[in-house]
Amino acid sequence: AIVLAGGRGSRMGENKLAAEVGGVPIVRRTVAAILEAGFGPVVVVTGHEPHRVTAALAGLDVRFVHNPDYAQGISTSLKTGIGALDAAVDGAFVVLGDMPEVPAELYRRMAAAFSPSDGRGIVVPVRGGKRGNPVLWGRQFFAAVGTAQGDTGARHLIGEYADAVADVEAGGDAVFTDIDTPEALSALRSRLGDA
Repeated sequence: AIVLAGGRGSRMGENKLAAEVGGVPIVRRTVAAILEAGFGPVVVVTGHEPHRVTAALAGLDVRFVHNPDYAQGISTSLKTGIGALDAAVDGAFVVLGDMPEVPAELYRRMAAAFSPSDGRGIVVPVRGGKRGNPVLWGRQFFAAVGTAQGDTGARHLIGEYADAVADVEAGGDAVFTDIDTPEALSALRSRLGDA
């Protein structure tokens, strides 16, 4: 998994990834679900305030890589993360660090659907016909993902490679819920009983 944890969180007004919910930083909740699902290595791409992200993930089995160009947009963190993967990796989840409610069970179901040799080299969670995050990319798409520009990520590639996409029913709205604003953080705390 590549966890994108380098953004400035300018709409939040603070480092959203280090913000705690129930005493646990948001980024730690996100990474814990990946580890619980049994996937690794987990590469965490830092950028803005890297010390806060590394402190939030202290003791977890992750590898940190720093993106010095994080201010140029999410695409630079994608490239940094792809470049840090071992050559033996056949696929990687691209995970937004501020999506702490995606459950381990969904990661497992997405991995079960992943089969590049059967034409399922990109796996996307879907809820109500709408695609969300994280996205599981097969190695054959890593180079294309690495060509993303600016702050748009690689979502446009899902349309370009539609024949390789497998949709997996998400079973909830966690795949759309990133914590970008104080209001979103407050709502998350309410949902998780930490108002």
